[in-house]
Amino acid sequence: MQERQAGADAADRLGILRNRTFDEIAVGDTERLERTLTSEDIQLYAVLSGDDSVQNVGAVDERAADVEGCGVIAHGMWAGALIAALIGTRLPGPGARYLGQSLKFQAPVRVGDTLTIDVTVAARDAESCRLRLACKGTNQRGEMVIEGEAEVVAPTSRIEYRRATLPEVRLSVGSGGLQRLLEHVRPLGSVKVAVVHPCDALSLAGALDARDAGLIEPVLVAPREKLESVAREAGLDIAGLRIVDVPHSHAAADVAVALARDGEVEMLMKGSLHSDELMAAVISSTGGLRTKRRVSHCFVMQTPAYPRPFIITDAAVNIAPNLQQKADIVRNAITLAQVIGVERPRVAILAAVETVNPEMPATLDAAALCKMADRGQIAGGVLDGPLAFDNAVSAAAARIKGIESPVAGQADVLVVPDLESGNMLAKQLEHMGDASSAGIVMGAKVPVVLTSRADSREARIASCGIALMLAHRYRVTPP
Repeated sequence: MQERQAGADAADRLGILRNRTFDEIAVGDTERLERTLTSEDIQLYAVLSGDDSVQNVGAVDERAADVEGCGVIAHGMWAGALIAALIGTRLPGPGARYLGQSLKFQAPVRVGDTLTIDVTVAARDAESCRLRLACKGTNQRGEMVIEGEAEVVAPTSRIEYRRATLPEVRLSVGSGGLQRLLEHVRPLGSVKVAVVHPCDALSLAGALDARDAGLIEPVLVAPREKLESVAREAGLDIAGLRIVDVPHSHAAADVAVALARDGEVEMLMKGSLHSDELMAAVISSTGGLRTKRRVSHCFVMQTPAYPRPFIITDAAVNIAPNLQQKADIVRNAITLAQVIGVERPRVAILAAVETVNPEMPATLDAAALCKMADRGQIAGGVLDGPLAFDNAVSAAAARIKGIESPVAGQADVLVVPDLESGNMLAKQLEHMGDASSAGIVMGAKVPVVLTSRADSREARIASCGIALMLAHRYRVTPP
């Protein structure tokens, strides 16, 4: 009976907001709340306050956490706002009048830290109905991060109302990501690209858009008559472009690969032919584009729910890779991450769980890949796994599960167990998570832009931008 009543009281407290009058409050009364800091909290506070002094607030990260004075931490008044929320909703609650507050910030609060905020009545003055409240906040390690006092006037009459449902606030990285990419890569200069069988309006327009953006000089490899018919019907101008006339899509793939092998082009771009047809020519033993590494596909993605771009691999080429193939998939992703500016990428080897389970081969592969990195067989990145998806991208989820990891919660690369899981993850993020993406094939002697027929114009241009960076890298450091 007591348990049932306690449950009813808790449900009532969640649904009803009521204050405590001055006469109901005694010295020593305490209220408490807990809150875990997320990167979105930092960004939202910056938006609301206009204080963007936090380092790189647009891409909250902890890469410099080991350097004194660096690393992204919360605005100090974020913790102060939690104290104010506790006073305004619980002690004394609605009707309280804030008179003043003094706070000392004792330690930084970082993404993933959980603060426990305590407000305790230290003194009361019956004549003025004033309360002096001792306030403190500690992190999950018991360290004091904020302390001070607040002075309030407590209400003298009961105030009670049903709690309101707060509006949902969703942060967006904005629509400038593609523009920033273009501004970054344009100074590199365009490169010649074999566009393989662009015999529908979407793929042909994508190549022309990338040309107009200053990224590529397209060489159209396709049946001339069919290509000109598509251009005419779609109202696209291909005058002045080099066209390599071939009889069909299979020949287009072979000829485009030969152009790349002979140095006439520095990139390949998929048109309207099937991915398998193009990739068969790329990996052919006679094509001349194979390297010592296995080819693999990388999605470079950015979503409003994550504070930095990240890579998902492999979601388009290798169906069920074995351990050695996964090692090459990781190496390719590390190379790409470095090219786009992540000097030492954090690589999360994903599985359904974060522990090694002999019944789950993905967890065994994850553990082996991490040991390979420890032994120098995989270089250039920081690996950890197995990690479940939530642990890889959420510092709070990792902390709750007791995971101590330099990768958890801040992964730059997500290595999926197989193509099916990776493809579903990437497309879920695109269609339900408002993610933007670029698709690149790594491991060949030239980058291959491998976009889907359903991809947007922006995705095609972004893919060319990433591939352009790779092509310039390959001039200096051939794969």
